[in-house]
Amino acid sequence: MQAEHIEIVDFLRQHQPFTGLSDEVLQQVAAQISIAYFKAGQQILEFGAEINDWYVIRSGAVEVFRRNGELYNRLSEGGFFAEFGLLRNKRVRFPVFALEDTLVYMIPEPLFTELFDNNEEFADQVEVEDRTRLRQAVARREDANELMTARIETLVSREPVLLPAGATAREAAIRMTEEGVSSLLVVTTSDDQPMAAARLVGIVTDRDIRDRLVTPGLPFDTPVTDIMTAELTKVEHNQFVFEAILLMLRYNVHHLPVIKQGLPLGVVALADVIRYESQNSLFVVRSIFNAQTVEELTALASDVRACFSRLVAEDANSRMIGGSMAVIGRSFKQRLLEMAEEKFGPPPVPYCFLALGSMAREEQLIVTDQDNALILDNRFDPQLHDEYFLNLANFVCDALDACGYTYCTGKVMATNRQWRQPLKVWEQYFSEWIERPSPEFLLNSAIFFDLEGVWGEMHWPEMLNDLIRRKARSNSRFLACMARAALTRTPPLGFFKGFVMETDGKHTNSINMKRRGTAPLADLIRVHALAVGSRAHNSFERLQDIIEAGLLPPGNGPDLRDALELIAMVRIRHQALDLQSGTEPDNNIEPDNLSDFERKNLKDAFQILSNAQKFLKFRYQPGRAV
Repeated sequence: MQAEHIEIVDFLRQHQPFTGLSDEVLQQVAAQISIAYFKAGQQILEFGAEINDWYVIRSGAVEVFRRNGELYNRLSEGGFFAEFGLLRNKRVRFPVFALEDTLVYMIPEPLFTELFDNNEEFADQVEVEDRTRLRQAVARREDANELMTARIETLVSREPVLLPAGATAREAAIRMTEEGVSSLLVVTTSDDQPMAAARLVGIVTDRDIRDRLVTPGLPFDTPVTDIMTAELTKVEHNQFVFEAILLMLRYNVHHLPVIKQGLPLGVVALADVIRYESQNSLFVVRSIFNAQTVEELTALASDVRACFSRLVAEDANSRMIGGSMAVIGRSFKQRLLEMAEEKFGPPPVPYCFLALGSMAREEQLIVTDQDNALILDNRFDPQLHDEYFLNLANFVCDALDACGYTYCTGKVMATNRQWRQPLKVWEQYFSEWIERPSPEFLLNSAIFFDLEGVWGEMHWPEMLNDLIRRKARSNSRFLACMARAALTRTPPLGFFKGFVMETDGKHTNSINMKRRGTAPLADLIRVHALAVGSRAHNSFERLQDIIEAGLLPPGNGPDLRDALELIAMVRIRHQALDLQSGTEPDNNIEPDNLSDFERKNLKDAFQILSNAQKFLKFRYQPGRAV
């Protein structure tokens, strides 16, 4: 062996990830290494360029950047880089510059791939450790998107303009003109209390003055409290921009008061967040509410798919994508219910239209069916009132199907008389499901325990959610039965941790990422959430409540969060690629179509799911649920 090769082998032997390789393998590596020298400030790798080597730093230091120019990492002697690009598409993902004069060893891509594929310890160390590797893969997606890192308070450009509750509408209009603003915060105060410490009671906008004062012809001295919006949608100062966007989408508002320590910090308007949006979901929702016919709504189906694809292309995470798609789906329902009431007249008794499943959890994707139901007032008389609500349900469900939200094959829709019931019947349903958990009742619980109101008497769903939390948390037998049901769908890992594929139908040799991945994760998270009395709907938010309750072993909560994000994003990217290729999207992926990096991380994520199911079995003892 040549002297320079001996020196290279000695160096590699001292540094990860080479420490576990045999001398024979190290000699093979040394024989194929090329050496390159870069001066301080010189660019080593350019974003998007083709890459054919893996780099190990012999001496010196480099800086690795994200594609938006932010510093990602600094590496020195023994550090390595470019593996992410090699494992993905042979293109540079992170630009690299020499921080000082730097000497690097360059290992050819075929040799790197051989080492990665044939040496498990080497592969694990290249990507740090299993859990850290998965967490970094998730974090890279979140850090790359400013929607995840920008706090809403950064968009507040001025102090709020406050108006006392005793003012008139005319005074409000004059103040808005003087201050050059489109909204005022209405507050109550006392003589010995400064205005800045006053209690926020409402918001009045230029639109309110136009629609609630001028259009109905009210006198200008009308109290501002008569035209303001009292049921405020507001945001805390430390919430993310994307959360503010979701609130605007969900409640169709253009102004959000920003609150800090209970006091108004300012107001963020739609124009302030537009530059953070991809000019898609906000505009799709606006188009939905502007549509005048079902045909116009149906025509928006292509815009919804384009919105989904753009969010994926812009590196949005699964929480943002699922939330945006759920808000869009909810907006379709809300506009259709407006149209239904215009068509059939006002309802004979109050009602609430429910969203169920992934829409209620804000985890909806582009491949979805419709799960919905109706809560009716307890004065509901089937002979007098049911024709109206059946017509309303048929109108909404038929239109949703035309808009791309296909009929539920299990008939969990408001068109089904069983799911169109008075509030007292729903209370009986839920109580019976929890107190006498049969297989049918457990299936119903898994569907209906993710519910949210989208139209009508919105306090009724909260009453049902309170009932669920109260009864389920204290019923160990029900939790055991729910745990047993949550274990029926297992991750697709074989005995030797290889993927287990579907074996029949058109999706042979593929993995259903919903049935074998996101669904069992949502199921087990739901059981834990019920056990700790979580009020959250979204799986990530439920998981945070579970972590804070200390129910899981240390570290398991963050692992579950990373696994859910990874599996969801593989499913999301697959659907986006289907749309791009003109193929009808589905939930099935073929492992051969995954990169080495994705395949390895997906196995890690499925293993986390498998371990979480073992803990679920230990925690709730489902075998005793008889």
